Amino acid sequence: MKLVIAIIKPFKLDEVREALTPLGVQGITVSEVKGFGRQKGQTEIYRGAEYVVNFLPKVKLEVAVGDEIVSQVVETIQAAANTGKIGDGKIFILDLQGVVRIRTGETNAEAL
Repeated sequence: MKLVIAIIKPFKLDEVREALTPLGVQGITVSEVKGFGRQKGQTEIYRGAEYVVNFLPKVKLEVAVGDEIVSQVVETIQAAANTGKIGDGKIFILDLQGVVRIRTGETNAEAL
């Protein structure tokens, strides 16, 4: 089992969700986050004054999947979230040691 964490642009969220559904992904956790990468924020002009936005708004997706579909999930997120511009985001893949569904007590693959 793997935990796939993706940091993407907020307006790409619906596209990514719609692309993951046919793969059998049954649950996604979404958080609104702020951060910066290589672009180091951006400069904006508001009412004639220039100011620097150090932390850009992003969306963090967390998806727990079985080992057999992790590569498909990563490729799908990458394709759906890609704009070709700086700040598209990153995808992290972590090993999951265990999962427990609270309601039923199911564990590991059955809990996904």
